Amino acid sequence: MIQFGTDGWRAIIAEDFTFENVRKVAQAYADSLKDTKKRNLKVVVGFDTRFLSPEFAKTVASVLAANNIGVWIFKSALPSPCLCFAIKKYKFSGGIMITASHNPANFNGIKIRTDEASPAALTETKKIEKLFGKSKVREMDYDTALKRGKIIETDYRKEYVKYLRNYINFDVIKKSKFKILHDAMYGTGDHLLCDILAGSNCQVDTIRGELNPSFCGISPEPIAKNLKDSLSIMKSSKYDICLVTDGDADRIGAIAKGGRFLNPGWIMALLLIHFIKNREETGAVVKTISNSSLIGVIARKFKLQVYETPVGFKHIAELMKKIDVLIGGEESGGIGFKNYIPERDGVLSGLLLVELMAHENKGINQIIHEVEDEFGKFYYERVDIHYPDKLKPKLFKKLKSHPFKKVCNFEVVDIKKTDGIKIILANDSWLIFRLSGTEPILRIYSESSSIDKVKKLVSFGKKFALSIK
Repeated sequence: MIQFGTDGWRAIIAEDFTFENVRKVAQAYADSLKDTKKRNLKVVVGFDTRFLSPEFAKTVASVLAANNIGVWIFKSALPSPCLCFAIKKYKFSGGIMITASHNPANFNGIKIRTDEASPAALTETKKIEKLFGKSKVREMDYDTALKRGKIIETDYRKEYVKYLRNYINFDVIKKSKFKILHDAMYGTGDHLLCDILAGSNCQVDTIRGELNPSFCGISPEPIAKNLKDSLSIMKSSKYDICLVTDGDADRIGAIAKGGRFLNPGWIMALLLIHFIKNREETGAVVKTISNSSLIGVIARKFKLQVYETPVGFKHIAELMKKIDVLIGGEESGGIGFKNYIPERDGVLSGLLLVELMAHENKGINQIIHEVEDEFGKFYYERVDIHYPDKLKPKLFKKLKSHPFKKVCNFEVVDIKKTDGIKIILANDSWLIFRLSGTEPILRIYSESSSIDKVKKLVSFGKKFALSIK
């Protein structure tokens, strides 16, 4: 059996992520589409830069074509948001993206996107899980399907670049002379920032933009431990900012001049201020439970409604389809915006940071200092630990049956169980224990008003988790 997590099904290549299982998932997806009774079904299939991703994508396309579903497939690796852009523009019935996003190189995966260009909801992925292996897999020879027009190879790169360029205020950006470093982490972001900002006065240099399915031994996740080269360059360099995109370029990370890593909570907070102040737009603000409290503080100052969801952009996307959302984002760097697709986009998030700097005519460090002066200091940390399956229920049973009264000498004022366990403390700090929805690990998150406090809280959480026997 396969199981969809926070966003998609992910598994180790050649163990569970096999061509046989990919065929079964594709057949289950085809069956779920046909159950809707919609006519003229057509699906777009994309893939990232991982090992065998193009071949897995062609396998999916071959199965869909054999089920009389029209298939458009990427000619080359492109970001997951590009798939959603195509769904929105060409009114596809849905989309499949072959990607394991930020997971290690030995993983691959499948993301399902709806006809609304958003991540599939839990009800939709559960349906695919139930249909998995229930019917015989139908498959056509790929080249035969191509010749018969049942599969069409296409390239949406230029259209996607144009779409992003039209969304940002290019006229404001092109007057600035920022020096930008883009760390593509060997993913689908490759040289997109260079293409989009071509014709401006900005200088854009890309590192790790070449194809490397092993990701040089790191996970393509834009967090500090995976960015040693970028951090080193930014500590003593000419660049004003470093923008980092993950494996399928739907997440953002950033490094300020001087080497300060900006966690995604800070990035979302800065972009929220930018949308309010410079773009003069309003709407609700949506954050996952593990994202920074700074976002809520800013939203409340400007009298904007704040919603908090479980981890997973699909929860944010559902709200974006129902109400007027200005910005919504996860702690992992996935951020979505008003008047865009109901999907996160790392490339767009990076461009909007540059737009903020251009509007303010200031470096990112100066902008951060001004925000800290007004709203206070917020420090955030996350640690991931491999945690045995047999201990997971014991840990959460103990957290629920014997809740903490104090943590690191701070009074516990509230405990939330929306997603994992979130312990809120009297000094506006918090600590979260949560199992990853895409990897076999336990995540421990914390935020506080000083680096020392946040490190103590994370250390406490890790020690407690490892004490369970």
